[in-house]
Amino acid sequence: MPLRTMVVKAAGTNSVSGGTDMTFAPDGITIPNGVHLIVPAVTDFLVRPQLTAKYRPPALTNGKYGKAKLSMSFTIPSILADGSMNFDVLRLEREVHPETAAAVALDFNNIGAQLLYDSDVTNFWATGDLN
Repeated sequence: MPLRTMVVKAAGTNSVSGGTDMTFAPDGITIPNGVHLIVPAVTDFLVRPQLTAKYRPPALTNGKYGKAKLSMSFTIPSILADGSMNFDVLRLEREVHPETAAAVALDFNNIGAQLLYDSDVTNFWATGDLN
């Protein structure tokens, strides 16, 4: 199915099977309100995958709370054929109000995950196809 008529599952369960574990660990880089992680199994610093996770709590403004903001940025560096560096990045960001039920926020994440891998969005991610 194309993007314009895509179907995703609300209140579903996403899972991953197969593949190889990618284990992250802190590397000591200081991130305000966050953490910086690397994949230490990749010993070549130039191509080591890394992840930055940040959290901004909801702020109280004029007696009302705003939204919490959570974000992750996953980067996989690579060395191109001409010897130059490339940094492929996937950014994920979510803003939810503190009164949003935990189950609703979790379902929001599950739907968001489907927007990355569902077969209806394959052509969008591959070529930018908006149909």
